[in-house]
Amino acid sequence: MCPLERVELIEDFLEPGSLEGNIMESLICLFCMLAKIPSPSLQEHAVAQKIVQTFQELNIETRQDSYGNVYARIPATDSKKKSLLLSAHMDVVGDASPVNIVYSEDGKYIETDKTRTLGADDKAGVSQAIWLAKTVKEDTNLAHGGLEIVFTKDEEQGMSGINNVEFDTLNSQYVLVLDSDKLGKLEVSGAGYTKMLLSVKTLKGGHSGMDIHEKDRINAVNLISELITKLPHGVYKKDKTGTITSLNAGAVVAGGVKNIKSENSGAKYSLELAQNAMDNIINTDAYAVYSIRSSDVKAEQKLRHEIEQVVKKYNKKYKDLAQIQVEFKEHLKPFERVDDNTMIEVAQIAAQKADIKLEVSSFHAGAETHVYANKKNSLGEQFKPYLVGAADVYNMHSSDEKLDAASMEKGAEFLKNIFYVLNGNK
Repeated sequence: MCPLERVELIEDFLEPGSLEGNIMESLICLFCMLAKIPSPSLQEHAVAQKIVQTFQELNIETRQDSYGNVYARIPATDSKKKSLLLSAHMDVVGDASPVNIVYSEDGKYIETDKTRTLGADDKAGVSQAIWLAKTVKEDTNLAHGGLEIVFTKDEEQGMSGINNVEFDTLNSQYVLVLDSDKLGKLEVSGAGYTKMLLSVKTLKGGHSGMDIHEKDRINAVNLISELITKLPHGVYKKDKTGTITSLNAGAVVAGGVKNIKSENSGAKYSLELAQNAMDNIINTDAYAVYSIRSSDVKAEQKLRHEIEQVVKKYNKKYKDLAQIQVEFKEHLKPFERVDDNTMIEVAQIAAQKADIKLEVSSFHAGAETHVYANKKNSLGEQFKPYLVGAADVYNMHSSDEKLDAASMEKGAEFLKNIFYVLNGNK
């Protein structure tokens, strides 16, 4: 382990040939140096400067774009081989308060004094990428197609960094986004996110007592309740990698709540609305909000069509009594699995050589992979991204966050193997 008093200097890491010795110590020194620099979203300037300085001291080409993202590149030594891009984000969940790093009593974990987050998400990935760059730079006998690195701003809060990346300056097609929390994960697809709004407007309200018997009045609450039961909630499609497409009800708002003012929030707010809502009206308005997550465009289109058919059926059933609408708003395009098993096959060999278990899966959430998957490189090729776990990180986004130190060394070996195997080197 790296002596904590040395993390500001990391001479051992910067020294040429240092990686031939204690990989663990040099890598942990690098990680702790970066983790000690607070970098909440949109306040990454200090850590970006330190990263650029580190690349410069390693004689690795580096630059920043106008938004503040950091780029590094090691040119190819064999133009016939494929370039590889590593990507990670510099911001962390947390504020600008000091990051006081400690080792667990058993020496297995790097953590903080519990006053704030550690920032292993994603400075573990940043450190791993810098470590591999130094390894490749120093291996003068290695024939390779080039290594590119992108470190982004603002992943945790708004993903504005990745959306400002200069994609047309990048040559690689394969992208490893080093932002998964488990060593050996290779996530080959990720769900996009679409917000769905279901609206019910009945054409005639009334009094819940005097008008309840009239057949030309239908309560919007009753109608949306009936409609909801006809929708395919939960998992819509799955395969051996996990959930592919799903529909989740986020909220239902209906009836006599529109005039209620409150200072409460959360569950108390919902309870207050229920207790104080008007119950003596035949309601004319009802809304339901859903999230659709899918890593398969065709499966999502099929789900949307089924929902539209249900709405069409109910508009026909309650013609002249109600109007039902459904709206879809795409917030994040999906990261679909590519029809190319090259990286999976390379990762299988790399994991075996590093003595770790490879877990090929999909994930049902968003990440920077999604943006890469829908962009093209300088050659006009669609990027082929993968979300990769290069270390074990526990309790992310909390003051109990901790990083398994030994997994960092295993992860470094795993990434090195991927690069070497991809370039035809054993």
